[in-house]
Amino acid sequence: MGWSTHHPVGLIYYAPQQSYRGYTLTTNNRGFHANLIDMEGRVCHRWHATEGIGYAYLLPNGHLLLRTNPPEDADGAEKIGGSSGALLELDWDGNVLWEYYDRFIHHDYERLPNGNTLVLLFELLSPELTAQIKGGRRSDEDPEQMFGDKIQEITPNGTVVYEWRSWEHLDLEEDIICPLEDRAEWTHGNSCNVTPEGDLIVSYRRTSTVGIVDKASGDFQWKWGPGEINHQHHPTWLDNGRILIFDNGFHHPRGSFSRIIEVDPSTNEIAWEYMGNPALSFYSQAVSSSERQPNGNTLICEGSPGRIFEVTPNKEIVWEYINPFFVTGANRNNPNDLSNAVFRAHRYGPDHPALEGKDLDPARYANLNSLYTKV
Repeated sequence: MGWSTHHPVGLIYYAPQQSYRGYTLTTNNRGFHANLIDMEGRVCHRWHATEGIGYAYLLPNGHLLLRTNPPEDADGAEKIGGSSGALLELDWDGNVLWEYYDRFIHHDYERLPNGNTLVLLFELLSPELTAQIKGGRRSDEDPEQMFGDKIQEITPNGTVVYEWRSWEHLDLEEDIICPLEDRAEWTHGNSCNVTPEGDLIVSYRRTSTVGIVDKASGDFQWKWGPGEINHQHHPTWLDNGRILIFDNGFHHPRGSFSRIIEVDPSTNEIAWEYMGNPALSFYSQAVSSSERQPNGNTLICEGSPGRIFEVTPNKEIVWEYINPFFVTGANRNNPNDLSNAVFRAHRYGPDHPALEGKDLDPARYANLNSLYTKV
């Protein structure tokens, strides 16, 4: 299934009475800009980074915290989706205020209340451990050392004050790679955030596992997913104590479809679910996110096709937008392909502190907003 060149982009639908009004932040996967758009789909502010912006979000002070595009060389990790060379913090005008370079940074990070930053990184595993890891599609090209995932907490000056190594807490008999994946890496972590108590919420795509890790001991408090979800992204804590997850549905045994689920970690019961109708109408094999809004709606980023939409608790679509900005280089199999893929999207209400006193007049970007074509 593919889109013609006549497929509409930009704002598709908006129901003002039912939507959570605000500004939505989007970034092209392996692009160079972050765009803040209003409910009409107009760019109201834009940042640029010469090293690329693979993913970004706003801090309460109005700064943009981002990860760059992949480095030139990271012992092969640069070829893995989500690879980045650095974290940058930009002010509203795009000036770099803080930077942290590590060629093994990937996917996710979180600025903590104490000013430190959690960072997700790759590390090569030993040949001995690599040989013991089960699953995956074996071939003559299998590396002697797989990549594993670790989380570090760094201070503003770059000092590492905490480290959690996933492989020291995983189970060789339980944490098995999907048989359709290669053996370049064990888990492919794609999310790194925290609970209100400061414990770690992790997501491992290759083993279809999400978990809550006690930060002090490093042990899993909750671990769930195989047989229930498939290659998921972006588990986040909700105020009701449940976990919201974008279940990509990649390699699903009953076909290709995505869904959003709200799971109770105390019972493993799914309390709420959103699917497309028909199911295939909502599908992103990679990237993507879901975010609960203050009014109870859910903002969904169907990342691979660049579709962002908002649904009510009753699963009615009340806002829909197709990213109109296209870049090359996002498709590793065909780097000349144009792509409007978005890693994640976030919405900020008009009273969010990051937007206080900011000029959000879309007229400043009139030429950009009039294009809505491939750029």
